[in-house]
Amino acid sequence: MIQIEHLTKSFGQRRVVDDLSFSVERGEVLGFLGPNGAGKSTAMRMITGFLPASAGRIRIGGHDIADAPLAAKRLMGYLPESAASYPDMTVNGFLLFIAELRGLAGDAKKRAVHRVVERCFLDSVLYQSIETLSKGYRHRTCLAQSLIHDPEVLIMDEPTDGLDPNQKHEVRNLIREMGKTKAVIFSTHILEEVDAACTRAMIIDRGRMVANGTPASLKAMSQSAGRVTLQVTGPEVTAVQAACATLAEASAVEAVGGKVRVSPKDKTAGAALARALMELAAREHWQVAELHAEEGHLDEVFRKLTVSDTVRA
Repeated sequence: MIQIEHLTKSFGQRRVVDDLSFSVERGEVLGFLGPNGAGKSTAMRMITGFLPASAGRIRIGGHDIADAPLAAKRLMGYLPESAASYPDMTVNGFLLFIAELRGLAGDAKKRAVHRVVERCFLDSVLYQSIETLSKGYRHRTCLAQSLIHDPEVLIMDEPTDGLDPNQKHEVRNLIREMGKTKAVIFSTHILEEVDAACTRAMIIDRGRMVANGTPASLKAMSQSAGRVTLQVTGPEVTAVQAACATLAEASAVEAVGGKVRVSPKDKTAGAALARALMELAAREHWQVAELHAEEGHLDEVFRKLTVSDTVRA
């Protein structure tokens, strides 16, 4: 549904998006991750046709955004970072207006507004003017306008920005549900949203892609991925450490605060290492107080891939 080839954007001498290529299929939710200034919003504005690209090609549902912009945009719903609305309109009036702009009329228009009002939990403020709404409800109203025509492709820039924890939970569930039938891209710098809503995540830094994969595959890049922590009662921790070091599945063993932390030779084999440690404990007649394997930490991977040259120095 979305095909991006060698997408580039420069402002003067500054290259903000640098040779991005990726695709998103129907049924995928792609999390667009990166630090502030990484080029996320600029890339999304080009994908939606809001900004022209300096180079590269964008196709939405097979339509080139430069050659057939109307055909491409009919397939898209777009929630920009600071979505515009008309503050003197009521929520209902605004959504009816947007539905008309999207070519809906009569019963189809009324059904579309009813659908997004239910989906975005706007019933209680439907006849309030937008200027009287809280930030969370204004954001929901702008989200509803992006869904009014039931688009096949959904592009959202920071969709949970400014929402309270309950509202964030609702929006993440909505994104996950819509992602079953649509192609969805949403940008965020909140790493917990990757686990909550994404089937795939892409990290960009200074306009370039530095990682692209499922949340699990990105976590596997973490130094701590597959590491197992073991605590037993009885023997000295140094004796437990020495015994654990004999396991074929272990690459490094360290004692930390009365516990033993064992790293696997293969980061994807944390479960196998945990089984080997349980078998060792049984043979040695240790009483296990704690044993758990880590799946890795996305924040660690994010920092490693996006740290600035100044910090590296």
